[in-house]
Amino acid sequence: MERAYYNATFATFLVTEENEILGELARHHGHALEERQRNAWLEEIVNLKNALKAFGFGQIFFEFSIPRMGRRADVVLLLRGVVIVIEYKVGATAYNAADIEQAEDYALDLKNFHSGSHRLPIVPILVSTQAPDRSFDLVWNNDQVAEPVLANADSLRTTLDDLVAVARQPIATAEWLSAQYKPTPTIVEAAKALYNNHSVEEISRSDSGAINLSRTAEAISNAIEHAKVNGRKIICFVTGVPGSGKTLAGLNLATERSRIDQTEHAVFLSGNGPLVTVLREALARDLVEKGAKSGETIRKTDARRKVETFIQNIHHFRDEALRSDEAPIERVVVFDESQRAWTREEQTRFMKEKRGMETFDMSEPEFLLSVMDRHETWCAVICLVGSGQEINKGEAGIAGWLRALAGPYKDWDVVCPDRSILAREQGNENFDNLLSTVTAKTDSALHLEVCIRSFRSESVAAFVRAVIDGDSDRASQIHGSLEHYPIVITRTLDSAREWLRVQARGSERYGFVASSNALRLRPVGIFVKSKIDIAGWFLNPKEDVRSSFALEEVASEFEVQGLELDWVGVCWDANLRYSTNQWALHRFSGTKWNQVQNSDRQMYLHNSYRVLLTRARQGMVILVPHGSDDDPTRKVDYYEGTFKFLKRCGIAEI
Repeated sequence: MERAYYNATFATFLVTEENEILGELARHHGHALEERQRNAWLEEIVNLKNALKAFGFGQIFFEFSIPRMGRRADVVLLLRGVVIVIEYKVGATAYNAADIEQAEDYALDLKNFHSGSHRLPIVPILVSTQAPDRSFDLVWNNDQVAEPVLANADSLRTTLDDLVAVARQPIATAEWLSAQYKPTPTIVEAAKALYNNHSVEEISRSDSGAINLSRTAEAISNAIEHAKVNGRKIICFVTGVPGSGKTLAGLNLATERSRIDQTEHAVFLSGNGPLVTVLREALARDLVEKGAKSGETIRKTDARRKVETFIQNIHHFRDEALRSDEAPIERVVVFDESQRAWTREEQTRFMKEKRGMETFDMSEPEFLLSVMDRHETWCAVICLVGSGQEINKGEAGIAGWLRALAGPYKDWDVVCPDRSILAREQGNENFDNLLSTVTAKTDSALHLEVCIRSFRSESVAAFVRAVIDGDSDRASQIHGSLEHYPIVITRTLDSAREWLRVQARGSERYGFVASSNALRLRPVGIFVKSKIDIAGWFLNPKEDVRSSFALEEVASEFEVQGLELDWVGVCWDANLRYSTNQWALHRFSGTKWNQVQNSDRQMYLHNSYRVLLTRARQGMVILVPHGSDDDPTRKVDYYEGTFKFLKRCGIAEI
């Protein structure tokens, strides 16, 4: 894929006719060129020709692709050792905050994900062509990305002069342009990009440091094709650590199979209600926005109806299957977070109490397989399995699927990662017996070992594992490798808020998370029982008090599982407290803490904090309040042990 619509040296650009450059831009544009876009490009070309006359050497790119964001930067300049990203607002008379943010986002994207830009200074510039002059002092952040610079059409030339007054080593253009672009999009960004026909190769990492998602996608697709050609029914397990890209792989599969053959009616299913809500709303908003930009009015209700066929709640899929004995229209179904499928006991209880089905007696995996088994010929079930993420009563894990396959579905083909990986992911001493009941083909490409959510460090998942295991020595050792992924600890809510706001730049998102049973954080201002609008919390802008940016509402492990923020404040309560060299697990009920004795509930509590500690892409602050001996539910020693343990893990206090 060409990174830019137009690419030339300054010398070539300056002697090329405006209409010729315009023609090249229009050719890559790919569809009818609106008069407004044509005029904007023409004004940018003329303005840049004037601004670059004094510079003898450099490279210019128009419409430079930023696929992670599904956008193109208006102009990128390689000028005297500096990467300059320009966002034009032709005709604008003011410097809009959203436009400043957009320019900064492009610069941060290059710094974080374009290997050729990692060590280079980058300056974002917003050019509002008719806005007043703005003086500026160039302010550099630690990563050599400057604070956004503001200019108008007349001042751009002098602005560039001032920016590159200090001579630097010129950038090798060919090497810079061919350098790997290794993005790690948020799941919301990925869903929008894939839905808009970007490939997974464009929006995901492919370096040797991470297992290539393209390789995983190819393995799944090959398994589906084999089933299709040979008339087989197949179940495929994809495992991975938190943040390794399982959901991205599933979304990619659903979109890719839809492009290959629409009659497969490939669908992405999830029992994670908040994830479904957020992704649907994000896609619907994106459709409406893109329609508005192209002059087409798309109603929000119509947009929502369209995306619902692509992303569905698994419980709605189940209920639809109960209304008929016919095979579903879908032949390829992707079950996200399939470890959360209910056990027989939990599913039966629900169906009796909520659906009035007294004779229902199947686990959720059994029922879903029975639905897909209605197909007379081929079908494919893809189970995305999260490691250590069972957080609720009645979740069956991989074992639930294996038990179902050992029943009436022994003739199904099974494809999975290595058995040792499955056993490790399940973490159950009786798991070997279950594995022996299944004949499976193994493929190592079906396990994603590296966390790519935390793109600043691949060791975050290992660090969190050591913390949850209570191994401070191991955690401290790993923490030493988290140089570019800050983790700090504080005792006050205000300092946590301040830290988050200072860290975030551009549109980077931040917010507070806490355990759903963190009920004694209420005295310090954290209300976990307050119901939040999860789509608004994840998607609304900074000025909206319902958004995560406001730092007024907190999301629980149930609301954030499968989703992520750039910067996270983890609010730690006394339900998981470190005492006498181990974690003590409690649950608050009524007016007191009760010790958690049940092994399943202990696992859920451990995993809830594992989820909370793996939501941040770039860094986190952990709030452990002081407590108060005047309050028997918030005694100082309930929190002090946890605070001291986390500090022994290498986490610095702010």
